[in-house]
Amino acid sequence: MRDAFAREMTCLGAEHSDIALLSGDIGNRMFDHFKQVAPERFFNCGIAEANMMSVAAGMALSGLRPVVYTITPFVTTRCLEQIRVGVAYHQAPVVIVGTGSGLSYSELGPTHHSLEDMAILRTLPGLNVVAPADSAELVAQLRQAIYASHPTYMRIGKKGEPPLHTTSSRLGIGKANMLKEGNDLLLLGVGPIIAEAVKAAEMVAGEGISVAVASLGGVKPLDTGFLEVMAQRFTRWMSLEEHGITGGLGSALLEWLAEHEGASIRVKRLGVPDVFLHELGNQSYTRRLLEIDADGLARSFRKEFTT
Repeated sequence: MRDAFAREMTCLGAEHSDIALLSGDIGNRMFDHFKQVAPERFFNCGIAEANMMSVAAGMALSGLRPVVYTITPFVTTRCLEQIRVGVAYHQAPVVIVGTGSGLSYSELGPTHHSLEDMAILRTLPGLNVVAPADSAELVAQLRQAIYASHPTYMRIGKKGEPPLHTTSSRLGIGKANMLKEGNDLLLLGVGPIIAEAVKAAEMVAGEGISVAVASLGGVKPLDTGFLEVMAQRFTRWMSLEEHGITGGLGSALLEWLAEHEGASIRVKRLGVPDVFLHELGNQSYTRRLLEIDADGLARSFRKEFTT
């Protein structure tokens, strides 16, 4: 996904003279092509993320369209005050991109895990919070966010995420897409972790368990029209996020259901429990440990189907 982001930023930088890219001392070689087309609009701000966010806010309020990019926890929780006061309060059209979201940097420990970012940032007024599932969704959301009148936070993976959407998908901010049809259970997810859900749904299909899998594309705004249709089709929902289960997608869905008259839905939240992870390993190992890999999700589908 980060390579797709770099390619799209190069295209956008060549097309529009007001787009600037700010990096927190990562991805410099990845942005070589951007620097070729817009050398005066690339800024390596170093390991000073709070300052970088304030610089971006100033650029946006001066008529530029800045995109801020670095590892997710360092572009979110490390500079939360600058996002809240400098960006969100002024509705400065900054695009904040966190790479290596969720457990992408699992082996580096909790300092590099981003399991609270969506929960925290979706509380800020006027700030979109999106989490594309694949590169196609990323590109569509990025192009929309660049020229929105308000800020957007986008959490993306690292690399190697499989394509999930088709050419018929309705891509963009606040747009949900069904990735796999089903009849018994509905799984609503965000981010690259959805690929594990698609695999799991295929695993249990031979057992007579029909699981529908959808990408919501983010947690703010929600595609309420899509949810209204799903509330008529399914009484059992499962949410999936590579994020803590407190305050993220699952919580956003429960909030929506609580205010949606007539909806009688049972929701099972799947994600990271309310703990810090002290056992280290790569992303695949940690997903397996937390039972949010394909095998673990298949077990959850079977349990939900039989209860």
